[in-house]
Amino acid sequence: MAKELAKAEDFFLKKFNLNALELEQTVGKALGKQIDYADLYFEYRTNESVSLEEGMVKKAVKSVGQGVGVRAVAEEKTGYAYSDEITVKNLAEAARTARYIADDSTVGKPVPVRSGAVGTGLYPVKTPVSDISVQEKIDLLNQIDILARRYDPRITKVMASFASEHKVILIVTSDGLIVGDVQPLSRLNVTCIAEENGNRQIGSYGGGGRVEYSFFLENRRFEDYTQEAARQAILNLSAVDAPAGTMDVVLGPGWPGILLHEAIGHGLEGDFNRKQTSAFAGLIGKSVASELCTIVDDGTIPGRRGSLNVDDEGTPTHRTVLIEKGILKGYLQDKLNAKLMGMAPTGNGRRESFMHIPMPRMTNTFMLAGESDPNEIIRSVKNGLYAVSFGGGQVDITSGKFVFSASEAYRIEDGKVTAPVKGATLIGNGPDVLKRVTMVGNDLQLDAGVGTCGKDGQSVPVGVGLPTLKINGITVGGTQG
Repeated sequence: MAKELAKAEDFFLKKFNLNALELEQTVGKALGKQIDYADLYFEYRTNESVSLEEGMVKKAVKSVGQGVGVRAVAEEKTGYAYSDEITVKNLAEAARTARYIADDSTVGKPVPVRSGAVGTGLYPVKTPVSDISVQEKIDLLNQIDILARRYDPRITKVMASFASEHKVILIVTSDGLIVGDVQPLSRLNVTCIAEENGNRQIGSYGGGGRVEYSFFLENRRFEDYTQEAARQAILNLSAVDAPAGTMDVVLGPGWPGILLHEAIGHGLEGDFNRKQTSAFAGLIGKSVASELCTIVDDGTIPGRRGSLNVDDEGTPTHRTVLIEKGILKGYLQDKLNAKLMGMAPTGNGRRESFMHIPMPRMTNTFMLAGESDPNEIIRSVKNGLYAVSFGGGQVDITSGKFVFSASEAYRIEDGKVTAPVKGATLIGNGPDVLKRVTMVGNDLQLDAGVGTCGKDGQSVPVGVGLPTLKINGITVGGTQG
């Protein structure tokens, strides 16, 4: 085991053209009498994207970048500096800058570092997607274009894209830890536009994760994505205006978990609760949801888009129970907020790149399955809405209020799913909605792997999930006159 760790450490040091002594000295330069903690975050990233529109290559881009971020923390005060050129000189300058920002002019001593765990094998990709030729990816997108147009002659426009990332990170902390990880990420998206008698509708679908290119070819998975995007576009041509008012709403499994992520998940992140700006602040141990609701954040699921061997502070990710049978159990924490709140880190310290400071963020957030049959849930609704997929939305973290637009939804009439509707929005309050959950299905699904979460100007890949869910008496905004 010691030999394996040494070999892994050597790989990461060579990747950034560094040695252990230089790292120890840099961490020491970031420390001072007032500094509680310091760390270095190295990153080497390769990004590729290819997109096709109307059978023509619209964009083919490849970029390579690297850099290092240096952080110095003194209680609640944080100094952060970064450089896109990794040299001993620039490391020293970034360390001094971070220390000065944190208001400490003294210089610490070198910090001995030791090898930490280098991942736990959540995404053992042998062939980076960047090794697959651009032409092969273009050929795949061309197949998608042909398949979508064959689905229905009313499909008039097809857009398909493939994006991938291959990231190598190395984290060194003043706790004496050095840990690295290699993080692949891929995503295939298909968008179809259908037209009929002046009516123009759109459908989109896609998927991916921390997977190999072959993932999209297995069992012709790319064809499933294509057919689903085309199906949504054609379906929406026959959609009627959505009703408006207060009614029972059934959320479908999988992607509708984005509502859970936005309306509830962000409110459970540690920084919002430490600052008392979350609707869930100070409520640990109290009932915040129906006893049918158990919500977890799990960054340890193999291959998932939101999963990580270690977070961006070097902490192994966890399966964190946030709400258990309606009772709030805890928050998502990075190292800084965990220390200030007297709690343990949960492996949720995440950042967009070396240019950004880490903060508490979700990984894969979902509600656990219940005991109800999904068909039974539908039959229990006399007059309501069945929301299968969502587009955009807005949420206020402090109040928990949200507005979400449904991209695919249906009327429920006398216990049966009937006409598809367009223009439906769900309006409510996250904590209040959780208390209105009256049935939870036994059909938990995770999304296909397309989620990206934004917070304070930073974007990170995430996953969501949900079983079929019944919510009593939620406000639906519609376009029906």
